[in-house]
Amino acid sequence: MPTLGVNIDHIATIRQARRTVEPDPIAAAILAELAGADGITAHLREDRRHIQDRDIQLLRQTVRTHLNLEMAATDEMVAIALDIQPDYITLVPERREEVTTEGGLDIAGQVDRLTQVVDTLQGAEIPVSLFIDAEPIQIDAAAATQAKFIELHTGKYADAHDAATRDRELKHLADGCAHAISVGLRVNAGHGLTYWNVYPVACLPGMEELNIGHTIISRAALVGMERAVREMKQAIRGEL
Repeated sequence: MPTLGVNIDHIATIRQARRTVEPDPIAAAILAELAGADGITAHLREDRRHIQDRDIQLLRQTVRTHLNLEMAATDEMVAIALDIQPDYITLVPERREEVTTEGGLDIAGQVDRLTQVVDTLQGAEIPVSLFIDAEPIQIDAAAATQAKFIELHTGKYADAHDAATRDRELKHLADGCAHAISVGLRVNAGHGLTYWNVYPVACLPGMEELNIGHTIISRAALVGMERAVREMKQAIRGEL
């Protein structure tokens, strides 16, 4: 079964709502690891709406599994990544007016630019993952950049309101996963996954890691971080 990367962005969202010092995303990351998280994910956005530069610096010092830094492919973020040296980078699209990431990167429309970014980061021994929709044209473009990973955007699957649509989107993800592996990419997935819909995605052949945040943080607000992470690990195994 795939491993679990816990996204702690929304712990910082709660903190930033009051511009105070709590809850601390560093403490959340520690608790998540103690509960069995296989990695910690954090998105340093250009507008710093939740995770702050200090958080990333402290996470780099404290995370004992692996640190996945989500970021836009900008010169500023590349410089920060080269300084922090996370265990890997996930390049994501970013619009200031969006509530959360709304779709995958258009790799096919900017292959040259993203190839430069990938080359810079991986030249510094930081593996790069590209957050994309499960479209053949985007998967092939991702392979052309020489990135090590892709992360399949699971939002359409997660948002499906009926079984037929959900099954269709799951097949689309399965086809994308198989195609990516066939062209030499390693595959992660995330966005909108919950305790109730994660297991079918976890069962996709070749899936390596699921990056999940909102549903875990929502549950943690009620039952605590450690229990929320343990239960997600159970859900990934189909035990809930």
